[in-house]
Amino acid sequence: MERMKELIALLNRYAKEYYELDNPTVSDMEYDALYYELVELEKEYGTLPDSPTHRIGGAPLKEFIPYKHKLKLYSLDKAKGDEELEAYFLRLEKMLGFIPEMTVEHKFDGLTLSITYKGGELVTASTRGDGTTGETVTAQVKTIRSVPLTIPYKGEIEIQGEGLMRLSSLRKYNETASVPLKNARNGVAGAIRNLDPKITAKRNLDFVAYNVGYCSENIFNSQTEVHDFLIKNGFLCDDVFSVVNTVDEAKKAINKIEENRQNLDFLIDGAVLKVNKLNLREELGFTEKFPRWALAYKFEAEEVTTLLKDVVWQVSRTRKLNPLAVLEPVELMGVTVKRATLNNFSDIQKKGIKLNSRVFIRRSNDVIPEITGLAELTPESKDINKPEVCPACGAPVKEEGAFLYCTNPEKCAPAIVATLDHFAQKSCMDIDGFSEKTAELLYNEFGIKYPYQLYDLKPEDLMKLDGFKQKKAQNLINGIEKSKEVTLDRFIFALGIPTIGKKTATQLADAFGSIEKLKTATAEELCKLDDFGGVMAENVVKFFSEQENTEQIEKLFERGVKVINTENKEGIFSGKNVVLTGSLSHYTRSVAADLIKKNGGKVSDSVSKSVNLVIAGEAAGSKLEKARKLGTEIWDEAKFVEMLSKTGN
Repeated sequence: MERMKELIALLNRYAKEYYELDNPTVSDMEYDALYYELVELEKEYGTLPDSPTHRIGGAPLKEFIPYKHKLKLYSLDKAKGDEELEAYFLRLEKMLGFIPEMTVEHKFDGLTLSITYKGGELVTASTRGDGTTGETVTAQVKTIRSVPLTIPYKGEIEIQGEGLMRLSSLRKYNETASVPLKNARNGVAGAIRNLDPKITAKRNLDFVAYNVGYCSENIFNSQTEVHDFLIKNGFLCDDVFSVVNTVDEAKKAINKIEENRQNLDFLIDGAVLKVNKLNLREELGFTEKFPRWALAYKFEAEEVTTLLKDVVWQVSRTRKLNPLAVLEPVELMGVTVKRATLNNFSDIQKKGIKLNSRVFIRRSNDVIPEITGLAELTPESKDINKPEVCPACGAPVKEEGAFLYCTNPEKCAPAIVATLDHFAQKSCMDIDGFSEKTAELLYNEFGIKYPYQLYDLKPEDLMKLDGFKQKKAQNLINGIEKSKEVTLDRFIFALGIPTIGKKTATQLADAFGSIEKLKTATAEELCKLDDFGGVMAENVVKFFSEQENTEQIEKLFERGVKVINTENKEGIFSGKNVVLTGSLSHYTRSVAADLIKKNGGKVSDSVSKSVNLVIAGEAAGSKLEKARKLGTEIWDEAKFVEMLSKTGN
């Protein structure tokens, strides 16, 4: 009983922070773990009056005008894995005598909204609140461009859906925000529940409709009909909408959603299953908190909180000092996380992060986790100090914009070694047999600091190094010699221009065709390229304006390095700029991209006016939606495979 009281106090505090203050101090995963613990205890000992298991959402804020929902907005019961999903299907079969047809959609991680229309006009918008009473946020919701102000349907109707802040909008907002947002969910909640609609508008929100609450006419028989109605009336709807008849079909649909999770431009934390037929929903009814006809299948959390124990500063190949957070180990997406990235010292200050504070961390695929914000300060919290000298060589540090740099280009070993290692990588000059350890040996033993010096090496030089015998030495010399012929895109990437990655290097090679033309490119010309920002343009111009860099390029050419033209391949994608989106069953994404290039096309990551074709697989999301708006040609996977088969691929 004491543990139950402790859990109730904690969960009620966390719920208030999440629903009412829009300032959570624990992740969803941590909250859910405590909640499930309380549920299990309540099964054995009963419930207490103030238990959060009785509640839906949070209390409406007093600053807003209350709005009484015509029909209660319920929470959803949850399943955490296949076993609980199977148990749910068994319950349905037991209650109905058969397994009903179900729909499967994204479970969005935003803010639930209910929008009322009368006579075809938007009259009121509100939050869910406690499920019975929400907050009136009409002025705020009207700033969302994807919310129709008028609809064809003229009866009275409540449209339910999710307010979302896209991840791309979050990144753009945080670039200039004095206080960055912790995550997209906080971004939308704070924007909608703000008394100033101008602040809402700055967040560039979206609204995805997924349900109809009250309707003055009995015009729907199924969730499928509701979904079709929402689309016909101009609402932005979920592209993922499956109808399944068995638990195995449900698992397959859920797995597809989870597989595509990292490709989405918005947060989801699971999938929602609903009984399709509305008459069966009436038969199943509701518990105190949940409809029996719906279930939320929860995915593994992408965000947790943990303690920030230390910050160490690492020197990159551009001599930039990068802060790396040392964390109290924590499990996240099946991996024990001990380190996380911090962008720069300014970012640390903006987020209010301190040593011995609890922080939010997110992990995406295999990328090192990032600290997204402060969760909570502790009595032991203290400021993170900005380094005044380089941690590697002791040289003074200088500030350039938001970043710190070592002022010692000649003797800062980590930067020199990283530069040599980058130059030799497979995606750059592709020097076979070269490694970071080789770069360290060459710097320490021979004082090699610049890539052009690699081409002066002889086998007898290498045989003086530890671990190098005649065969290994000759193999490395052969690799260096072979690297002298290089395509323009790989040569540009090998130069190590700050912020210019492999994809951008390919873009520059395609746009300018030679290193001579790229040298004279202006920032204005560079900014005309798709997704090429001002910072990247300035870095390219600055790189080629510095005499030391152009001299090193000339020294590479003097030693026989030759940039060869990439073969202009002809094929069915000639002249086409192609975007791949969604899950493909016949090819992996990388193989599909290679086939497009092999047949004359270019591959881009994002949809824009310069894109000619979008190939959409299963669970295609925001890219497909944007392509439709722009009128871009769209192929499904079947057509993609058919067209490739004509080429013999």
